[in-house]
Amino acid sequence: MKLFKHLLLFILLVFVTPALATAGWWMLQDRPGSWSSADWSSSGLLPKAEADRKAAVYVLAARTGGLKGAFSLHSWIVTKQAGAAAYDRYDKVGWGSPIRRNSRPADGRWYSNEPFVVHALEGKAAEAVIPKVEAAIASYPFSKPGDYHVWPGPNSNSFVAHVLRSVPELGATMPPNATGRDFAAGIGTIGWSAATGDFHATLHGLAGLSVGATSGLELHFMGLVAGIDIARPALKIPAYGRWEIF
Repeated sequence: MKLFKHLLLFILLVFVTPALATAGWWMLQDRPGSWSSADWSSSGLLPKAEADRKAAVYVLAARTGGLKGAFSLHSWIVTKQAGAAAYDRYDKVGWGSPIRRNSRPADGRWYSNEPFVVHALEGKAAEAVIPKVEAAIASYPFSKPGDYHVWPGPNSNSFVAHVLRSVPELGATMPPNATGRDFAAGIGTIGWSAATGDFHATLHGLAGLSVGATSGLELHFMGLVAGIDIARPALKIPAYGRWEIF
C-alpha cells in the first residue's frame, strides 16, 4: 500500500500536475471556435521552394485544435527533390483518405497554430534519404480509412514516428508532446536500436520508457512524456514539450 501511494504521488507530481498547468495555459490562449474558422494558410516558415534548389526533408509540427491542443501536437513530413519548384507534404488525418499528400500548404498553420521545424535535412544528405522516406510512407501499416485513433494511436504522430524509425539516417526525434509517437500495436514492443543508440519499451504506447544517446531518459505514461535530453540539453515536460536548459 505504501509503494502504491508513492507511485501515485510520483505520477501526480511528474505527469498530472505539469499537464494540468499546460491545460490551464492553453485555455487562456486565443483560439478559433471551429475547424471552418481556423487559419490553415502558409506560415512562411519554409523558404520558397522555387528559390531554394537544394533537396530537403523537413519534419514540422504545430499544436492541434480544441482541448487536444493542450496536450499534443500534429506533425507531418515535407520533402522536396533537388531543383523541384514545389514541396510535397504528407499528413495522417482522421477524416477522408488517412494519409494525405499536399492537402495543405507545406508550412501551413494547423488550426491557426504556428508550425515549427522539428528537424531539417538539406542538400545531398536529403537527396539520398528521400526515396527511403517515400518508401516508409508507402509502407505505413495504418493507412486505411478507420485506422486513425486520437488516443493512444495510431494518429498523425504515430505516422511520422514510423517514418523516422524507418529512416534513422534522418537523425530526427519526435517532440515529447507528440502524443501517439510511442504507439505500438498489440501488447507493445521492447528492444534496442543500434541506429539511434536507444533502448525503448512500451506497453501499447500507454506506459514505457526510452533510454539512450538519442532519447536521453524518458518515462511515458498515458501518452505523456517526462524526461531529460542530454544530447540537446532540455527538460521534457508532459504536455508542454521541451524546455531548453541552455
